[in-house]
This record gives sequence, C-alpha cells and structure tokens, in this order.
Amino acid sequence: MTDMSAAQLLETAKKRLVYVTDRPPLVMERGEGMYLFDTEGKRYLDFVGGWAVTALGHCPPVLVKALKRQAEILVNCSPGFFNTGMIAFADLLVRHSCFDQAWFGNTGAEVNEAAIKMARKHGSLHRMGAYEIITTEHSFHGRTLATMSATGKPQWTALFEPKAGGFIHVAFNDLQAIQKTVSEKTVAIMLELIQGEGGVNIADAAYVKGIRKLCDEQGIVLIVDEVQTGLGRCGTLFAYQQYGIEPDIMTLAKGIGAGYPLAAVLAKEKFCCFAAGDHGGTYGGNSLGMAVGIAVVEEIIKRDLSSYAVKMGDYIKGKLSAEASRFNLTNIRGRGLLLAFDVPTEAGKAIVNKALSKGLLLNSPQPATIRLMPPLIVETGHVDEMMPILRATLEEVLA
Repeated sequence: MTDMSAAQLLETAKKRLVYVTDRPPLVMERGEGMYLFDTEGKRYLDFVGGWAVTALGHCPPVLVKALKRQAEILVNCSPGFFNTGMIAFADLLVRHSCFDQAWFGNTGAEVNEAAIKMARKHGSLHRMGAYEIITTEHSFHGRTLATMSATGKPQWTALFEPKAGGFIHVAFNDLQAIQKTVSEKTVAIMLELIQGEGGVNIADAAYVKGIRKLCDEQGIVLIVDEVQTGLGRCGTLFAYQQYGIEPDIMTLAKGIGAGYPLAAVLAKEKFCCFAAGDHGGTYGGNSLGMAVGIAVVEEIIKRDLSSYAVKMGDYIKGKLSAEASRFNLTNIRGRGLLLAFDVPTEAGKAIVNKALSKGLLLNSPQPATIRLMPPLIVETGHVDEMMPILRATLEEVLA
C-alpha cells in the first residue's frame, strides 16, 4: 500500500491526521483471525476486538466473500430507493427480535441520535411535547453533541457547551433515582444493560424490570443501547433477552458489521413515527453494508456464537480467578465475552501499554479496570496464550 518506512508513516501521521486520541508509535497493517500485524511484522493477540467490533475476528472469510460479491453487483443506489439487501436485512433482524421495523446507519452514535429523535417525535405527538430523556451516570452513547449530552461521563459535562439540552443523568442500578426524576416532561429512559465504557457495570434484573414497569405505567419510551452488548456478545443474540423484558427501541452497531461501518435502530411499530424528511442519511442502508450485515448476523446465528460466548467467557473468568489472589484482582465480572476485572491501583493504562509491548491488546476503560472484548471466535488456545502474557505484565506493573 505504501513504500514508506514505519518511521515515515508515524511522522506523516503526526503531520496529516487531526489529533483526537493518544496512539502508540506503531502502525497496523493487516489482520487475520485473532491477530493483528504491524508494519514491522510484529504480531498482536487481540483481546480488544476493535472495542467489540471484530465479532468474527479479523478479515473473516464470510465478510470478505460478501464484500467481493456485492461490490460487483451494487454498492449504493442512494437512500432514495429501496434495495434488496435493505429489505432482507431489516426482515432478518426483526424476525430474530421483538421489534417491527429497522432503520440503518453507519455508527452507534448515529443510530442513538435516531432513537433520541424518534422518542422526542413520539413525545411531541403523544405526550404533550414531552422531550426529556433520563440516562445514567457513567453511561456512553456516542460523540455527537446530542449523544455526548446523553452520555454520563463527568469529564464531558463542560465540553463543547452548549450541547443539546433535555438529558438528565441519574445513578446506575438505582430505580428510586429514576422514579424520583420522572416528570410530565419525561419522554424516554435510555439505558445500557451493561455499561461497557463505564467499566462493564451490569444492570440488575429487578432494576431493569422496574424501569420497564415504570415506562408502561407512565407511557415513557424505553430505549436500550445495545451498541456494545448486541449480536451475541453477552451470551444471547441481544442482551435484553436475558432480562425478561422488551424495549421499545434498541440500537445496534459494532459487532453487527464485524468491522465494516454499520449500525441499526430497531423499534416497535407504534414508535416509528417519522414523517418524510424527519430522518435519513446518505449511506444508511447501502447495498454493500446490507450484504455485510446479513452475512455477519447469519454467521453468528448459524454458529450459535451467543452460546459459545458464554462458554468462552466462563473459561476466561476461570483463568482470571486462578490469578486473583496472586495479583489482588477483584470484581472479575461480565457476561459472555464482555468481561472486566479490577486491579489494586490505578495502573490500567500502564498494564495496557506493557501488554502491548509483549504482543497483547487489552483495554482499560477506567483507571483501575481492565476490559476484555475478544472476537466471538476466540478459542481456549488463544486464552492459554493470553494468560502468560497477562501474568508477566501484571508481575512487572504491579510489583
């Protein structure tokens, strides 16, 4: 792709790319299964999976085949027309969920915006103009102005003001806090069933059922953000299926495209209240993306990767538990292959960096938390390869 050396690539990146985050001084070049390779040929065992994106691993054959086949037929006919893939993919997702209709976007933030707009349109039509949306502290819903406003990250409170108004943050797993906050202005409650960026914080069953009951009693829309938890990641195709409730609106992204930019919002028919021109997007529902989505979701269902995620998640947690006393690891948690554990000091970043130098990709969403989100195709051999690297890393950083 380029004849530049690694040093030249990094220098060009520094000059030409807008700075938005700290990146290590290496450049990834290719991927295969559970591994990434940089321009120097070094191999990295990937237990981040692009933040739960590469559900089928890097460059899975089913994805490559779908891209090649569809690229020769139709890439994008514009959102002004139906295309066969758009219809088929919407039907596939609806048949395997509790929802009636779908709209397709490209990112989690984009479909969360759509869900917010849908709820507020519903409020304008059916709840006397109610517009406020209750979300939770330490939640994460995206980086647009509206989704940043919805997000419960305290460090974002004063950033890019004035952001979109009408969002109220309450404590997570605290039903009383939500009950006290609901008013005649409340149109929706927006919830992650497992807060990924917040540190893999799991919603209690009674809490979720209580929110569903409250929404039913008050006529409030329940939006479940499954951008990170959906598509088999947590042990069922969608995480809401573990709670015995049905949301009114659900958002999906990350794993739905296995690395290809793809997202969806699904909703019950009564909440699909957009008029022509209320919402849209140039690339939403394009034929190439639909072919990818169908291939990926069908592969997850066919291989029952949801159940497999439970098996492998239990295996990983067992391995971590065996090291817990040695390194004072606490709160080993998660469902399926969305896992985390806490370390005794705020050494998360140092652990990630040290592991990277040893060829292992980890994530630290909070200062004292390590998160694991490997592709759903991870095998016991990969875990057995990961553990000695993690052990050596913890020995060096926590010594």
